[in-house]
Amino acid sequence: MTTLKLVAVSAGLSVPSSTRLLADRLTESVRGALAAGHGAEAEVRVVELRELAVPIANHLVTGFPSPELGEAIEAVTEADGLIAVTPVFTASYSGLFKSFFDLIEPDALTGKPVLVGATGGTARHSLVLEHALRPLFAYLRTVVAPTAVYAASEDWGGNGDPLTDTLPVRIRRAGEQFAALTAAAERRTADEAPVMSFP
Repeated sequence: MTTLKLVAVSAGLSVPSSTRLLADRLTESVRGALAAGHGAEAEVRVVELRELAVPIANHLVTGFPSPELGEAIEAVTEADGLIAVTPVFTASYSGLFKSFFDLIEPDALTGKPVLVGATGGTARHSLVLEHALRPLFAYLRTVVAPTAVYAASEDWGGNGDPLTDTLPVRIRRAGEQFAALTAAAERRTADEAPVMSFP
């Protein structure tokens, strides 16, 4: 069975965090879709940006990453696929989220499959996925899954409203699309690998 390396970046600030919860739900959806539809398993690493806030700030002003931050950046750039989830601050991604991706070389994520998600207090901010997150990852030349997932506070409430009812559906659809992108990218990489010949 093929093993794919996935990294989930969560920019949640609280503990527990709805942002981390959404990242975990998306990750589990992707795991299931890879196993069921592509005969692959996922090796997942979660990068919690709240734990790297000070190293990120230091790197921005010194130009040098701490060992812990350098390891996180390396994990993101070497992953087969990336799940990126941020809380919404002032109608956009959080400053911590943006600062982390500012530290990654512009071409380091070229062609990498990405699944984006966001959390916020109200559904009014759901368009942040389209006007902020998708353009950011387009600039980084990634391949973003068609379905992005926004979770408002009411999505977690279980009160039977339409938004709550559709969150699991959106998570499942996004996971299936991202799994297909990641598996296809891995197959292309394998096909393009040079064939070793021996005398």
